[in-house]
Amino acid sequence: MSTVAFKSIEAYHAQFPQEVKTRLQKLFQILQQELPGAEICFRYNMPTFRYTKNVVHYAAFTAHIGFYPTPKPILFFKNELSTFKTSKGAIQFQHNQPMPWELIKTIVRYRLKQV
Repeated sequence: MSTVAFKSIEAYHAQFPQEVKTRLQKLFQILQQELPGAEICFRYNMPTFRYTKNVVHYAAFTAHIGFYPTPKPILFFKNELSTFKTSKGAIQFQHNQPMPWELIKTIVRYRLKQV
């Protein structure tokens, strides 16, 4: 991830190789669909969707996309997330594995109920 302070989603996505950029763009589209009317901004230099508070962040790294839905969804979906590396507030989706698009939608819907 770059140390540049990003001002647009397009600039953020553009810094990555095409296959990563494609995944980021699809993730962004899903988040737009699942979180209509959310403010899209940068927090911690990561694309962030928020209403009155942060809903989710995401960021790309060398080997994975980090997805940050806060701790509660990660605990709630721990069985579904068992094949992914997780921490208190983050999920890592490795670039060499398919993205679990439907699970991401489910997690975002769950997170939205908390906000």
